[in-house]
Amino acid sequence: MMDAVAYQHVLLDDEKRELLRIARATLREHCYSGRIPPGKPHRECLVADAAVFVTLHRGDSLRGCVGMQQAVKPLYRAIQEMAVAAATRDPRFKAIEEEELDQVTIEISVLGPRQPVRTPAEIVIGTHGLSIEVAGAHGLLLPQVAIEARWSPSTFLEKVCSKAGLAADAWSVPEAQVEVFTAQVFNEKAYPPKPRS
Repeated sequence: MMDAVAYQHVLLDDEKRELLRIARATLREHCYSGRIPPGKPHRECLVADAAVFVTLHRGDSLRGCVGMQQAVKPLYRAIQEMAVAAATRDPRFKAIEEEELDQVTIEISVLGPRQPVRTPAEIVIGTHGLSIEVAGAHGLLLPQVAIEARWSPSTFLEKVCSKAGLAADAWSVPEAQVEVFTAQVFNEKAYPPKPRS
């Protein structure tokens, strides 16, 4: 299903750093008190509704990844909630403890508008993420997943079907809703906090 209003603002470097800072501060506060810190940014672009995923890594290993596929909450708030979810509610991993936080790096993916596709030729590896919905089953893979795994467009389609619990060729059935989307992807390695003066 297409988002009614998709996030289209191109984030500046300072905005990316602010969102990463918000995610980091949220994880620290939640580990300490179980709460999400109040307050919101002053920049209008950071309070616009957006679909987001937050991915946590420890070294080269995935440590959690949870997202909000529809743009139904302000960007900063969606990031706060998905950061907590990635740290505590990804069923593949145990919850992250406070003493582990300094070993975890945060990556944020802000999803752009979606467009329907019907063939592998329409998918650009390195640019597009994929989502599929068939008969109530749905799956989504971020653009960086295909890059890291070095998948072809055909393999990418098969993998998103698998993510949805579907047969590998389910994308080709007439009722399948297959969409591509772009994402602004940034992490703490590329955008470390600015040192305080």
